[in-house]
Amino acid sequence: MPDIYKIKRGLEIPLCGIAATSVRKVPGISAAVCPDHFKGLVPRLLVKEGDPVLAGSPVISDKNNPSILLVSPVSGTVRSIVRGDKRKLLAVEINPDGKDGAASFPQRDPSALDGTQVREALLESGLWPFLVQRPFGVVADPSVTPKAIFVSAFSTAPLAADTEFTLASDIKYVQAAVTALGRIAPVHLSVKGVESVFAGIRGAILHIFEGKHPTGNVGVQISHISPILKGDTVWTVCPEGLAAIGRLFLEGRYDVRRKVAVCGPAAKDPAYIEALPGMSLDAVAGFCGDVEGLRIISGDILSGTDARSMQGITSSSGYLGFFHNQITIVKEGTEKELLGWMRPLRLNRFSADRTYFHWCLAPLLKGRKYDIDTNLHGGPRAFVMPDPYYSKVLPMDIYPVYLAKACLAGDIDKMEKFGIYEVLPEDLALCEFIDPSKNDIQDIIAKGIDLMLKEMA
Repeated sequence: MPDIYKIKRGLEIPLCGIAATSVRKVPGISAAVCPDHFKGLVPRLLVKEGDPVLAGSPVISDKNNPSILLVSPVSGTVRSIVRGDKRKLLAVEINPDGKDGAASFPQRDPSALDGTQVREALLESGLWPFLVQRPFGVVADPSVTPKAIFVSAFSTAPLAADTEFTLASDIKYVQAAVTALGRIAPVHLSVKGVESVFAGIRGAILHIFEGKHPTGNVGVQISHISPILKGDTVWTVCPEGLAAIGRLFLEGRYDVRRKVAVCGPAAKDPAYIEALPGMSLDAVAGFCGDVEGLRIISGDILSGTDARSMQGITSSSGYLGFFHNQITIVKEGTEKELLGWMRPLRLNRFSADRTYFHWCLAPLLKGRKYDIDTNLHGGPRAFVMPDPYYSKVLPMDIYPVYLAKACLAGDIDKMEKFGIYEVLPEDLALCEFIDPSKNDIQDIIAKGIDLMLKEMA
């Protein structure tokens, strides 16, 4: 009988613009391999402009561990090498040729392999970067054996892609991947109910989680199943990564195609599309209408990234993140509101703190969705609320404000004491959302993690 965890703390954000469970076709424009999608990887370029590539052909390797490869998601030609300040490698842009050429790998029965053979297959194929190592969320070290591998088979983020829909036809590949990864370490699989299509996966330790966001975050699940202590190492892998790993073993090909939810308050006719990681988001222009005044986010609205923030890229809309299965389109909040918080009704505004009177009408407004934009409605200031205020949306045994202040101070001892080993920035995204001080808590935690990596190097 699987363990059942009922999470009471958290917050559901009633955002409008959920994707309909249908798949729309979009034009294949271009793709890119972006080293910044992989924390801890120091890129070494393996190709030059004009080189032909296949899906699965190495494009970048890790300077510190050359066996870790980043490969092309499509077949085509290297169009440009994009560099930023101090010649930092930002992206390798690839023009697809439409031929779907792919590198071939041997088909293998995962149950007949040992852990070493599984590692070698994942490294050779370029699928190794799907394995993320905690603490700190870096690309997994092939020389390390983790105490466990964790998979969250669902997401509770606002407008999250429904993995029951996106991966329903790929269960055999997920099963093959779980079998393979089980040769390295025990696999813990978290689902949202016994009726889940993933509940029948064999060879994994099954856990059932119920609750609000961030219950679907794998970091929250780890904190309840087996908290990360100093000296511990665990790996995580996303469901889309499992499907790709399974295709490698069963069919001998590098195939990272996935269904991606295009959603958000500003999306026209939200739906799913067939996409590749690194795909140019110019392909979703049909969901945007006039892109002026809109923000296209790779990922969810809380922890995703502004896809157009990278300078120098050819794509005007940026690229889909390697680990993302969601594209959120929202309005840029540039308008100032007369009297602001002093207006008591504000029926079109959502408040996590019941700041407006219309929360009294909640029974009548049940199911109402809100058109939320990027406006912060104020500027950053010092933390003014005590830790229990933030802990009500963070179901982990840590003190988020104390941890954030330790990161700001660069105090490594206190960062360790207050839980830096257990979290990634996405785990504190809701703390940032409800923060009346408008602090960028995720960025604070990210800088704290960078400091830890630097000091431990």
